[in-house]
Amino acid sequence: MTSAQQLREAILAAHLETSNFAETPQAGTLYLPPSHLKALRLDAHVVVGGRGVGKSFWTAALQSNPLRQQLGAAVTELQGIEVFVGFSNAEAIDDYPNADVFAAFLDQDGDPYDLWRAVIVRRVAQKAGEQIPLTSWQATVNWLKQQPEDAARLMQRPRNWKGLVLFDALDRTSTDWRRMDGIVRGLLRATLWLKAFAGLYAKVFLREDQAERTVFNFPDASKLSATKAELTWARHDLHGLLWQRLINAPDPSGVCLRDVCPHEQQNGVWRVAQSMKSESEAQKQAFATLAGPWMGRDRRRGVPYTWSVGHLADGRGQTSPRSFLAAIRRAAEDSSERYPQHDHALHFESIKRGIQKASEIRVQEMAEDYPWVPEVLAALSGMNVPIDFDVVLAKWQEAFPDGAQGISTTQLPAQHVDRGWSGVREDLQRLGLLEVRKDGRIDMPDLYRVGFGLGRRGGVKPKN
Repeated sequence: MTSAQQLREAILAAHLETSNFAETPQAGTLYLPPSHLKALRLDAHVVVGGRGVGKSFWTAALQSNPLRQQLGAAVTELQGIEVFVGFSNAEAIDDYPNADVFAAFLDQDGDPYDLWRAVIVRRVAQKAGEQIPLTSWQATVNWLKQQPEDAARLMQRPRNWKGLVLFDALDRTSTDWRRMDGIVRGLLRATLWLKAFAGLYAKVFLREDQAERTVFNFPDASKLSATKAELTWARHDLHGLLWQRLINAPDPSGVCLRDVCPHEQQNGVWRVAQSMKSESEAQKQAFATLAGPWMGRDRRRGVPYTWSVGHLADGRGQTSPRSFLAAIRRAAEDSSERYPQHDHALHFESIKRGIQKASEIRVQEMAEDYPWVPEVLAALSGMNVPIDFDVVLAKWQEAFPDGAQGISTTQLPAQHVDRGWSGVREDLQRLGLLEVRKDGRIDMPDLYRVGFGLGRRGGVKPKN
């Protein structure tokens, strides 16, 4: 087996999956970009990020005491804190309500603010060993409302512990925008209420579209919005994360990859060296060892180090780690299948197919989060971008003769659909699916263009 084949097999042995469904991440997968430091601090009560950037990862990682210990050197305030989950993508009806409970509660004109406070009060009562009604969430809310002095004394009681309550996956609370706005607004009000009690903190992970709505429309909301942190990934952060995953592949694969990447060992876990955490010559050379110097036979086709990240960016220039790692894994698989004798572990044509795979995944995620998006963009399949908006508008009018209101989805429709097709275009731009060029033409980043079946002259081709 050649060194290129060994590296290829080693990449395939590494843990490059980033989806998290409440399971505790492996210690070797933990990578902290400098931009995420603010998001993990206790005074960052609102954390905003798109799909696949780490909201659920950090929700799961913060629940693990060993992983918090690893983070402790960078975020010392996490040491010695107790972490609870106030909402996530995993069902836990005794710990927090599910969508059905929220629906029934709102049908009875309940205030989500009270239901979220009930979630927090249950946790505090449990730690204090105090009995409060737990037969149903309505029962806990009734006690909170009918026995306000008892509830206040419970919350004000001196504690010898600090607690952090995490709230994630809030899009699962409702399929109606208006109701979801009320639920999230109630949670943010409850977060502000919690700030009055020393040693208790809340951290709310929000999608970008949730944070941009009316959820901050309440008195003193600025005290929370001022603490807002965003989960973003620079190019060097993505490459640093990739190598963190690679060098912790099971041996002998890990040994093979550590020969390429500068590293050190901390508490039994391999860590990339500091030089691999920035856009350094060491980081660029390490990726060139895997993928070669060019995206073709010469420099005119681009450099894999920058090309692989740039072609996975959305319309706002942001690339998620999930897309990047998925593309690298698919590139290794494709290289093994099609180019087993290639001089490098990743063939440049395989990297392009990795983009196709990442685009497929991203389109599936969009369909889950925004069911109206694939219906609208399917009408543009086969077209080439960039393109005049009038042509796009004509396609939409042909596919939806009843106008934008004819988009057949009942779950979280386009936010500005009431403004017609211009509102839909604005929503697609805000989500990073469309870009408007300086000359007014509509463009679509490769991350979505390939998956939705649109072409571009000289670009990565959509799959047939």
